[in-house]
Amino acid sequence: MVDLQTQYQKISTEIDQAIHEVIVSTKFINGPAVKEFADDLAAYLNVKNVVPCANGTDALQIAMMALNLLPGDEVIIPAFTYVATAEVIALLKLTPVMVDVDAETFLIDTNKIEKAITPKTKAIVPVHLFGQCANMEHIMKIAQQYHLFVIEDVAQAIGADFTFSDGRKMKAGTIGNIGATSFFPSKNLGCFGDGGAMFTNDDVIAKRLKMISNHGQTIQYQHDEVGVNSRLDTIQAAVLKIKLKHLNEYAEARNKVANFYDNAFQNHPNLLIPQRVKNSTHVFHQYTLQAINFDRDELRKYLAENDIPAMVYYPIPLHHQKAYADKRYDGNLPITENLCKCVISLPISTEMDEEQLNYISSHVLNFCNSKK
Repeated sequence: MVDLQTQYQKISTEIDQAIHEVIVSTKFINGPAVKEFADDLAAYLNVKNVVPCANGTDALQIAMMALNLLPGDEVIIPAFTYVATAEVIALLKLTPVMVDVDAETFLIDTNKIEKAITPKTKAIVPVHLFGQCANMEHIMKIAQQYHLFVIEDVAQAIGADFTFSDGRKMKAGTIGNIGATSFFPSKNLGCFGDGGAMFTNDDVIAKRLKMISNHGQTIQYQHDEVGVNSRLDTIQAAVLKIKLKHLNEYAEARNKVANFYDNAFQNHPNLLIPQRVKNSTHVFHQYTLQAINFDRDELRKYLAENDIPAMVYYPIPLHHQKAYADKRYDGNLPITENLCKCVISLPISTEMDEEQLNYISSHVLNFCNSKK
């Protein structure tokens, strides 16, 4: 799905040198590269504070802890998302409230958020799924009206720009109270292991994020509250510091792949190409088609037989997962339930060439044309 090997080869000299410097220094935890990367990322995002941590799931959990969310508080999330969004809510004994998504963009349907708000609602977690921003202007208006926190899950859309109706532009993850991201290797900005970060323009919140991620201490051995141990390793920070310089070109390369796929599949009666929202750029973490009037899994099997990887994000709705089963939502999230049956994501990465794209698209079309 992602050609990390070829990507590495293009920047191997820089990466190898950066890793070697960390090894020679032996400053494997909280070495200089961690702060340097955090500062570089803050400058790129135009946000006041970046707090690195161990992974994207930790980033979401620490964000909710920093906002003093308490057991029983309700947190609104999109129903069509990776499990981590709901997982941290459950771990903190909060209540996930699922809202359906838009059928064409896969993003939370902002017109349905208000109906999900109750006196117990304390936060909204919009997920910028597959590479573009949810409607943050509408979400922030709702949050302001009902005095709610907003935690942006930007694990799949780092680098995307959201444009407000007055022309202002802000990076994904910098609009709400806190942004949370993952640096898992396959992400658009990925390290060579696990990693994550939180962003905020609020200095008070930033202080709490740092404290909670460091065992609840601001002074060594003085623990003001219960925290966690969540750090970004120095070697991973060194890798990310190099790759951040290439993030915009990576997004451009992914858009070229997406445009190729769009041109190949648009107007096909059996395929629905991903729709781009007008107020956000798209960094295409995934290129996700919808199968129309045929079995998505048959296509995936056919592609696998021809050495083409394809993935399904996500095959089972959150409210049908054993750990999060909730009959209240049966039949009330029809779009999510349908998407889980029909979506399929094709390979998309920064190093794909036209030969590969022709091979993939021709096999998709051969299969779909046989279903007309």
